[in-house]
Amino acid sequence: MEIKKILFPTDFSEGSSHALQYAIDMAKRYGSKLYLIHVIYDIAKGSGWHVPHPPMDKMYKDLEEGAKKELEGYGLDELSGLKNVERIVHKGIPYEEIVKFANENKIDIIVMGTLSRKGIEKVLFGSTAAQVVRYAPCPVLTVRIPTYKG
Repeated sequence: MEIKKILFPTDFSEGSSHALQYAIDMAKRYGSKLYLIHVIYDIAKGSGWHVPHPPMDKMYKDLEEGAKKELEGYGLDELSGLKNVERIVHKGIPYEEIVKFANENKIDIIVMGTLSRKGIEKVLFGSTAAQVVRYAPCPVLTVRIPTYKG
């Protein structure tokens, strides 16, 4: 088995931070390139609602700048031993952008954290991890935060 390219989607949550350790370990073991991607949820695309563009464009520009800064500092200590890391910010529906990126870049494996959404949040957003597992062109390792206490 050859793993040359690993995709690590992050929403900067605790679940993502926990999963990052798995992605880093795999990248070190296989000498792989590690792609960190954050997708800014496009409300208009996801909901089908028409939203006036000028206020939304400014908001998305601010979100993108903030996400880029967050991604630059994300896992900095843990990633210090890796030389081949690329950070990407996209806008769209998260699972669609993750799957599209994996296809376009011939990703060998996706490593991502899972969230336990409940109630209205689950109805509105669903599970990005479940959708990625369903549509990804490659294996997907989903990582949960352990529920047991060590």
